[in-house]
Amino acid sequence: MPAGAAMLFNYFHLMPWTYCDEPPTTWPVSNKTFDPAKAQALYRTYVDDMAYAEDCGFDWVGCNEHHFSPYGLMSNCNLIGSVLAHRTGKIKLGMLGNLVPLLNPVRVAEEYAMLDVMSGGRLIAGFMRGIPHEYRAYNVNPDESMSRLDEAAELIVKCWTSDEPFRWEGEHYQFPSVSIWPRPMQRPHPPLLMSAATPETAAMAAKHKAIMGMTLIADLDVARKNIEFFRSEARSRGWEPQRHHILTGHQTVIADTDDEAIAIMRSGLDYFHRVLMRPQREAQTEVLTKTGYYGEADSKQYFDKRLATLRERTLEEQIEAGTVLCGSPESIVKQMKKINAATDNGVFNMTMKIGDMPDSAVRRGMELFRDRVLPNVRDL
Repeated sequence: MPAGAAMLFNYFHLMPWTYCDEPPTTWPVSNKTFDPAKAQALYRTYVDDMAYAEDCGFDWVGCNEHHFSPYGLMSNCNLIGSVLAHRTGKIKLGMLGNLVPLLNPVRVAEEYAMLDVMSGGRLIAGFMRGIPHEYRAYNVNPDESMSRLDEAAELIVKCWTSDEPFRWEGEHYQFPSVSIWPRPMQRPHPPLLMSAATPETAAMAAKHKAIMGMTLIADLDVARKNIEFFRSEARSRGWEPQRHHILTGHQTVIADTDDEAIAIMRSGLDYFHRVLMRPQREAQTEVLTKTGYYGEADSKQYFDKRLATLRERTLEEQIEAGTVLCGSPESIVKQMKKINAATDNGVFNMTMKIGDMPDSAVRRGMELFRDRVLPNVRDL
């Protein structure tokens, strides 16, 4: 990702379950209404759309990992990545990504290396910290999340770059002898991406020379300040981030007219917040009040304020704030130019399946992006 290169675009998918008749009220969410046949059809549609992203001019196709709720059907994004490695030919595979503090980091290193080799060197390796309550899912102490992420990142990179067996004796992980097969195709290793929604996590991304991923920004001014902090931290560690080290995330609906896009987005966001986010939000609040997931008080206040802001703003306010991209192709171009002017980002992360919005609307938005948006924003 050289400096000065064109703007990059990631087609990101959460793989939501769209058949909740009643909003779940507790987390974990009961799976008694889960229908495997419906899920099989959803997986087929979602993977087809993700593969189609290559035909629509996207540079990356992205997915992630979540647990114990209809928020997403992707408990292991690497499984989806392995399918996409063979369904696509040139698009980067943005695994955004494995929740490494919850997992065996050597296993993550192995699976990511497999994806990089199978895809011919197209992996973007996300080292994600995860949503606070998901530490309950895997029975991991959330107070250790930052130190586990830090150590796991160092261990995974060592797995990729060592050509002789080595021993690892760390605070959280101990392995008597490690020598992974295969090693990644990209040398010295695939690009790293870490979530960087707060100054604390931005500093972590800077430490590991990773792309900073703000996968859903709440406010352009706050995002700009966090980016400035990331750049400052990186410089203090002796390296200079380029624009492609800055990823901003936006829920996105592109339609033929502004009114159509707003109607689709409003309906999709209603399902997203009322159904998919409800158990997530309540579980997150409970964990945050009882643990040290955010070690710094300022970080906890930042997170609480961000959740409240995203929930309380009107759709029009979210468009103005740069949280969502919503409108006709011409409006989307204007919104992207505004966001880029504020953040100097090099990657747009676009979530184009919002809640239970129709898949036909997702496809139409992808095609409008290819035909009428991309030609006007590629050279931002």
